[in-house]
Amino acid sequence: MMAALFSAREGAAVTLIDHNEKLGKKVYITGKGRCNVTNAADMDRFMRCIHRNPRFMYAAFSALDNRGVMALMESLGVPLKVERGERVFPASDKASDIIGALARELARLGVDVRLNTGAEALVIEDGTCRGVLLTGGRALEGDAVIVATGGVSYPSTGSTGDGYRLAEQAGHAVKKPLPALAPIETRESWPANLMGLSLKNVALTAWLTGGKKPKKLYDEQGEMLFTHFGISGPLVLTLSSLLPEDLSAVKLSIDLKPALDEQTLDARLLRDFRAMARKQLISVMDGLAPHSLAEQLLKLAGLSPAMPVNAVTAGQRRAILDILKRLPLTPRKLRDFNEAIVTRGGVDVKGINPSTMESKLVRGLYFAGEVLDVDAQTGGFNLQIAWSTGALAGMSAAQA
Repeated sequence: MMAALFSAREGAAVTLIDHNEKLGKKVYITGKGRCNVTNAADMDRFMRCIHRNPRFMYAAFSALDNRGVMALMESLGVPLKVERGERVFPASDKASDIIGALARELARLGVDVRLNTGAEALVIEDGTCRGVLLTGGRALEGDAVIVATGGVSYPSTGSTGDGYRLAEQAGHAVKKPLPALAPIETRESWPANLMGLSLKNVALTAWLTGGKKPKKLYDEQGEMLFTHFGISGPLVLTLSSLLPEDLSAVKLSIDLKPALDEQTLDARLLRDFRAMARKQLISVMDGLAPHSLAEQLLKLAGLSPAMPVNAVTAGQRRAILDILKRLPLTPRKLRDFNEAIVTRGGVDVKGINPSTMESKLVRGLYFAGEVLDVDAQTGGFNLQIAWSTGALAGMSAAQA
């Protein structure tokens, strides 16, 4: 939609092909249906939040940055608001307002929107893309073609990997698509006992073991959630995009009390033990964690919740301290594309001109959005990548 809009604004006659039955199907589900339009962070932070190929995005952000997207949406009649983490949403909390505004602008610009229409192949002659072959065999001619098909995450929204097939037809290399911003399944089964429990202000650390010295992959503080298969939530989703494909050497650790160093936490335990010497151990733990988690922590530490506090040894107290500061988990795998917010991998950006989004291999062929090997952490950054690359591809294609 953004590619078509900016191309049409440059005066081009544009046909938008979508094999879905309606426009913007994936935008409907972003931000849990609220549409996290972009992030209001400054560009330095923005670039740090892009995990793969951030430098590729410089020209696209120059064409349309986050401030530009916010101004565009406001000009199309969609008031915005900025929430925690500088995430930007429509004031109405309705993704449909964003899609409706873009659809109305496409109609005003005279874009020919063809729904329920698939692209089978590119029409390439003498190193130039001349159009696309539609499902059913009819060719649609054009001076330029923009492939903006998304990746393979949430395939029910139409992201079925068609763009990779078209890119490979044109000779482009495609980095293996993997789930990104996805929940993590753990080898341990005990998280299922805490399904639905959300933790705030905890620290999640990931280590790559197996070498001479463990390598820290990730260490951030925030929110996470226990599920029937393992863990999810903002901290976990961001971590998932940084993990290697092979998780066999990865270990996770949760610090449930990151605001307290071990010495301070141990002093608190001692105070609580003295104050509740005649009570059961679970009484102390309930002051440190939600009850269901407190029981699970004692179980992992090999201690009974009914144990008298005055019977706890120094070694047992050390075990409690250790589990509070380093609750271990072992990742088994990421959840699949049906639950991944974005796709990691895609069309290798080495074959794309970052100043125009045009293919270096085939003239008149452009790529934009998640089909490219560019992805970022959660918080509106990935939609901005789509808006920016779409806008640049649209302008470039119209001017070619």
